Amino acid sequence: MLSVSPSIDPSVASLAPGFRALSIVVEAAPMTHPHIAVDWLAQACRVVQAGGADWAEAHLRAWADLYRQFGAKPQRTPCSADALRKRVLRDGSLPSIDPVVDLYNAISLEYAIPVGGENAEAYVGSPRLVIANGTEPFDTIKEGAPSHEYPDIGEVIWRDDQGVTCRRWNWRQGVRTRLDAQAKHMWFILESLPAMPLEALIESGDRLSEGLRLIMPGAQIECALIEASAH
Repeated sequence: MLSVSPSIDPSVASLAPGFRALSIVVEAAPMTHPHIAVDWLAQACRVVQAGGADWAEAHLRAWADLYRQFGAKPQRTPCSADALRKRVLRDGSLPSIDPVVDLYNAISLEYAIPVGGENAEAYVGSPRLVIANGTEPFDTIKEGAPSHEYPDIGEVIWRDDQGVTCRRWNWRQGVRTRLDAQAKHMWFILESLPAMPLEALIESGDRLSEGLRLIMPGAQIECALIEASAH
């Protein structure tokens, strides 16, 4: 099992008291039931259209408020869970992308929680959640071609030793660490604020683990709760 040891900078913890996340590391196995992920995604879309959990709206509002605190505009660049939810409410469903991506998008929708899926082998050093100084490179695609951009000073980012892996906390993932079903070692991060009950966070991780084992029996999965300290 590849080791992944994410960390949260104290400055981020001070910005978001009570922030906690589940870190899930997966050693993949042959994928035998990819259709299950499509079924889960369709079901999650129905959950969103029915209103979702009773704390879901409050959780997404809390993320929008947090984005404003570090200078982001959530109407333009919402957190990943809010962006997915808005697409489902507008279009009625989400298109299938990849079994693993479909699965973690389903969990994000069902639990109104930002979920990141990363190719752990693409990391250089450990993932860490920090406040950007503006010099960290972020690889992306612009007009169909590879491109680099840089976060705003004061923006919350996930990064490794090479650069930014996700901008604006969980808004947009970089190309380098992007996950698909071909990855041998996967890392998922499920991020919650106090508006989401702890038991719901734990349940969301259990559901993701269950789904991964269903689509690829034999996968090895390790889960850890990460809670930040502001000191």
